[in-house]
Order: sequence, then C-alpha cells, then structure tokens
Amino acid sequence: MKARILLAAMMLGACSTPPTIIDEARGHFDKGRGEQALAVLDKAQKDNPQDAQVRTEYVRLRGLLAAQWLAQADTLRVSGQLEAAETVYQRVLGYDPANQRAAAGIEQVAAERRHREVIAEGEKLMRAERYTEAADLLRPVLAENPQQRDARRLQRLVDERLAKPATPALRLRIPPKPLSLDLRDVPLRGVFDLVSNATGVSFIFDRDVRTDQRTSIVVRDASVEDVIRMVSLANSLEQKVVNERTVFVYPNTPQKLREHQELIVKAFYLTNADVKQTANLIRTLVKTRDIFIEEKINLLVLKDTPQAIQLAERLISAHDLAEPEVMLDVEVLEVGRNRLRELGLRFPDSVAVSLVGAAGIPGTVTLDEFLHGGNSVVQLAFTNPLFLLSLRQQDDSTNVLANPRIRVKNKEKAKIHIGDRVPVITTTAAATGGFVSESVSYLDVGLKLEVEPLVHLEDEVGIKVALEVSNIAREIRTVGSNTLTYQIGTRNANTHLRLRDGETQILAGLINDVDRRTANRVPGIGDMPMLGRLFSHTSDTIGRTEVVLLITPHLVRVLARPDARSIEFAAGTESSTGARGGGIPSLPPIIPTPVQQLQPGAAQPSAPAQPEGAPADTKPAAPAVQPIVPFGGVKPPSQ
Repeated sequence: MKARILLAAMMLGACSTPPTIIDEARGHFDKGRGEQALAVLDKAQKDNPQDAQVRTEYVRLRGLLAAQWLAQADTLRVSGQLEAAETVYQRVLGYDPANQRAAAGIEQVAAERRHREVIAEGEKLMRAERYTEAADLLRPVLAENPQQRDARRLQRLVDERLAKPATPALRLRIPPKPLSLDLRDVPLRGVFDLVSNATGVSFIFDRDVRTDQRTSIVVRDASVEDVIRMVSLANSLEQKVVNERTVFVYPNTPQKLREHQELIVKAFYLTNADVKQTANLIRTLVKTRDIFIEEKINLLVLKDTPQAIQLAERLISAHDLAEPEVMLDVEVLEVGRNRLRELGLRFPDSVAVSLVGAAGIPGTVTLDEFLHGGNSVVQLAFTNPLFLLSLRQQDDSTNVLANPRIRVKNKEKAKIHIGDRVPVITTTAAATGGFVSESVSYLDVGLKLEVEPLVHLEDEVGIKVALEVSNIAREIRTVGSNTLTYQIGTRNANTHLRLRDGETQILAGLINDVDRRTANRVPGIGDMPMLGRLFSHTSDTIGRTEVVLLITPHLVRVLARPDARSIEFAAGTESSTGARGGGIPSLPPIIPTPVQQLQPGAAQPSAPAQPEGAPADTKPAAPAVQPIVPFGGVKPPSQ
C-alpha cells in the first residue's frame, strides 16, 4: 500500500508543471504580449500534454485575448477599415477555429464589401437620374443590414427624388405650337378667347377680374405659357392651373393671393448648420413668416408657397455644409544644456573672538579673571569644517518632448496644458476683530499651447498659435505672514500661420541663456596673480534652454465649395419670392398632346367635325393651334 502511494506521488510530481511557466505567461499577458503568452503555454502544453493546469490557463488567456481582439475588430469594421478588421478576425480563428463570433465577423466583412459595390452602383444610377432602379438596387442591402449608413443615406436621397409633391403641379396638355399676336387696344376677355380658340385652353375668371378693360399685346413665335404670363403681367393678374385644359385667373392682390395661392409645409432636418442662423436666413431672403424651429433635433419647418419653399430648399442646400476639421500634429521640444564647475578652497568667512569667565556667560568676566585668567578666558570660534576643497564639474543635457495630436473644428480653439498647477495661498486679515482667512488659488506652470485653425478653400489652413512655457524660478517666503510665493519664469510666442495640408512649420528661437560666475577670495592674498588661486573659490554656471515648436496640419474634412448652380439662382421679385416674370408664377410645363390624338379621324380640341359623306382620302382638318394670328391679322370681336 505504501508503495502505491509513493508511486502516485511520483507520478503527480512528474506531471506537475513548475509555477514559473504560468507566471511567465501571465507576465507577458500583463505587459500586452498576449501572443507570446499563448506561445509559452502552448509549448508547455505540447511538452506535457497531461498537465491540466497549463491547459486551463491557456484556455483562460486565449478567451481574454480573443475578447480583446474581437472588440478591436468590431470597431475597425464599423469604422470602415475592412482589411484590418478581417486580419484581426483571422487571427482569432488561428487560435480558436471554433469561435463563432470571429466567423460571423468575417461574413459581415464580406457582406459589407458586397454592399459597398452595390452602393457604388446605386450612386451611378443616382447621377444618371435613374432613381427607381437605384431604389430597387438598395432594397436588398437594407433588408440584409438596415443600419448600413451609406445605404440609408442614399435611400434617403432616392426617396426625396421620388417623393410626390404635397401639391401636385398640374400641367397644361396642349400641342407645343408658338403663337404670334398683334392686338391693339382690345378687351381682356377677347385676348383670352383668342388664346382659347387657338389652343383649346379654357379660362375661368374671378368675379373681381375686369374682363372689359382694354389691353395690347404684340408677340412673335411665343409659347402659350409666355403669352398667358405676359397678358397677366400687363393687367396685374395671377393664374392657377385647375386641370390639363383649364386656367383660373384672379387679381394679383394680397387678399386674393391669400385666398387662391396654394401653400405647403416642409420640414428640414439640418445636419451641420445652426437652425437659428438658418431661420434668420430664410426670414431675410425668402420673407417667410411661418417658421418653426426645434433646436434639440435641428429641425426647421416652413409654411409658404411652392416657389418660396423651393427657393428655401436651395438656400438651405447651399448653407448646410459640413464644417471642416483639422488634425494638428504638434511637437514641442525643449532642449537644455547646463554646465557647472566649482574649483578652489573655501576659507572661513569670519572668525569670532569672545571672553568667557567662570560663570560660562560669553562676554562676562570679572576683573581678576581678566587680569589673571590668561589664555583660558579668550575663546576663538571658526566654521566647521575650517577649510573645504571644492573640485566639481557637472554637465547636464535635457530634452523634454511633448507630441500631442489634436483634432479641432474650424474656427474652434483647442488648448493643451502639460505641467503642474502650483497652489498659491493668499492671506486676508480683517480690519477689526483680528480675523484672518486664507484662500488657495492655483497657477498653471509648464507648457500651455492654444491653437485656432481657419480652413481655407485652397486646402490651406490658417492657424493662430499661442505658446507659453513657464517654470518656477525661485520660491519667495514673506517674513511677516510666512506665506510662500513663487517667482515664475516664462517664455511666450503668439503668431498667425498659413500652411498647406501636410506642411510642417518650425517655430524656434525661444532661448534662455544663463552665464553666472561667482568667486570667493581671501582679501588681499586672493587677489594675487598666481598665489591667489590657492586662497579663492570659483563657481561658473552656464545654462542654455531653447523651446522649439513643430506644427503640421492635416485636413480631415475639407471645406467643399458648392457648384455654380447651387450658389446662383433666380429669386423672383420683391412681391413674389421665387416666381418668374415680374411677380407672375411660372405655369407648369406644357405636356404635348399625344401623337395619336392628332391622327386623322381623332377628336381635335377645337377643330370642326368632319362632314358626313366626305371622301376617305380627304385631308383632315388642321389642329387648332395651326391658325396663328399674324401681325396685322384678324382681331377678336369686341366685348
């Protein structure tokens, strides 16, 4: 029985792993060398496959390291760095082939690549104005990944293009034939009747329209739309398309405009622009009074005519631009050089001679002691040690480096402080009562850097730089209140730079030179040319520090200039924003009548009917737009 116990103990001892293997692996893992820790445990596991402790530690560290890698890979995948994310996922599978999360991550990376190709094709269709095809192409992508950012953005643009207007623009459906008119001092109704007979468009007049007032119009080869607009303009009228063949005419007065003009409401979700500034822009230029803003979600809601809403939309599109951002690589270098040399003998600065009597009180002796005390009454006092030989030379070189990376928006300030906050105590005493209070304030000492970029359109960055380097020169303690204060040494530089993207500028020359030479000599002997070196002590201190600033801007998001069509467009008149032709809103485009309606035997809008019994080959009647009233032609009947 004892032999068996002894044999089992020997086997356990043979299978056990020294704790140094696990400790070494944990040390690598704690220092960020996870793969090296797994390599140590894997080797130990292969050397001794029966060791359960190594196996357990290997699985534990592998799980922790895989969790870190997976979190890093997910972050890379979400930020769009697909190649780097796939590499990290593959690394996880190299150590744990059964890891489901890593396998799913690789599938998501492959799906994201497919989605990007589809989105690129959808953007091409958008540029070709094939919006329906782009929507069909994006639908499977959003079904597979509803949170795909680029697909959602593109789908929003497609929806805006395909969305039907709140008030559908009715169009006149008549043949696009020009009209030539020469009408002198004729009634207004006669002009509209002539246009109606030539085009088949019916006109309905408001009860306040004076159809008997006389007007004149002379045009050559003008479109029907232009003729209606010019007649309305000359007689202070407005028009509104009721259907494809009917136009309603009413006076151009504020009251009638409120009664008959269609209004729409549109909401704008601003991405970059400030909603208050945008609202002021719309009030100033579009004259829209019904505006609602919601600052929490940057929402702007307008209520106005379709022409004014369209103008506001173009203004917002030109105003709501992404603010540029700059990544600043800043390197601050402080180079210092100090040299100290002490050489010579230090003699006592003073010798004290005193008389001490039997009472032991310096300076107090009796007359007998003074006359008969001898040398025992006189005492000499020197500094300890009496002589000090100094032989020291010190040479220091310092190099203090700060290398921050700052990302800052356009026209925003970024501040950096690397150093200490030194407390300064202030004592305040009351005038009566003897009450004393103390307050503590803090003084920033060290490196302070403040930058403010201004991004220009030519990929250049203007930077306002304020640099301050300070240190505590010496401490000052007041005698009365025993309060400690500080003398601060500082170096400042303020400048304006204009650099190109990636250009590095060096600011140097903030130099502080110290050259201090001190000599302590024995009077008389120390001034002698050669022998004086033995009776003197010299101290030479030479110090030089220089602050160097290197700054390099990198444009993260540039300031994109809108195209010419977005920054210049017609705005109508003062009385009618967004309209054409002197306050008369432009009629919707005329839709040509289909060709089959003008074929022989088809019904014409105003053509006379074909008489019965006419020969089959008889030429059909010309369309109603053919009889054009020439210059000097027939005038319509008087009203």
